[in-house]
Amino acid sequence: MTPGNRIIEITVNPKGETRIQTKGFAGASCRNATRDLEKALGLVQSDQPTAEFYQSQPAHQQQEQRQ
Repeated sequence: MTPGNRIIEITVNPKGETRIQTKGFAGASCRNATRDLEKALGLVQSDQPTAEFYQSQPAHQQQEQRQ
């Protein structure tokens, strides 16, 4: 994956259970990106942050989110 690419992957298993996984998001920006999807899909049973969650966001990403 090249820098700057962001992916939201949604997987639905045969039982109808869904999983949302993000790639390319730094810090808590992944939660902002998936918030509406989580609401639409229903109850969140677990939340497992990836290593990217603990990375700090580059300054240009932080500025984009403040606007």
